Amino acid sequence: MTRKVTGTACAVLLATVFGAGRAPIAPGTVGTLVAVPLAVLAGRYLPAWGFLLAAAVITLLGVWSSGVTARVMGVRDPGAVVIDEVAGYFVTLLCLPAALWTHPWIPIVLGFVLFRAMDIIKPQPARWAEGLPGGWGIVTDDLIAGVYANLALRILGALHEGL
Repeated sequence: MTRKVTGTACAVLLATVFGAGRAPIAPGTVGTLVAVPLAVLAGRYLPAWGFLLAAAVITLLGVWSSGVTARVMGVRDPGAVVIDEVAGYFVTLLCLPAALWTHPWIPIVLGFVLFRAMDIIKPQPARWAEGLPGGWGIVTDDLIAGVYANLALRILGALHEGL
């Protein structure tokens, strides 16, 4: 019995990113703000494959922990779950062209804004992905938002390089 309670508590702690998701206003934005220094540190100290591995680990932990937390809270996609925002922000910054990193604050800040916009707008297939079962539905729509934000950063980077 103790093991299950401990596993559940660990899942909730991870899903809420150590309580960041319990922010009274804009928990998704707060969760993404928590992701910024994590992604910056990972980008600075990990090779590209390490950043990809970190994104994959966060995603898998997110699917598990958000699924458990949704069951515990009795809500399909609890607002307090923000590990999906962390995973989505990592995807936003994944394997960006070097030209974008000449001024590192640009992809960091612009990626934040673009990711939040895509997460809120939820263009297809992100909206569809919300319907996936359990933690997959909670996390996958944010991964797709991250892909859209990543593509937008790439396009903006290519336009900037062409100017």
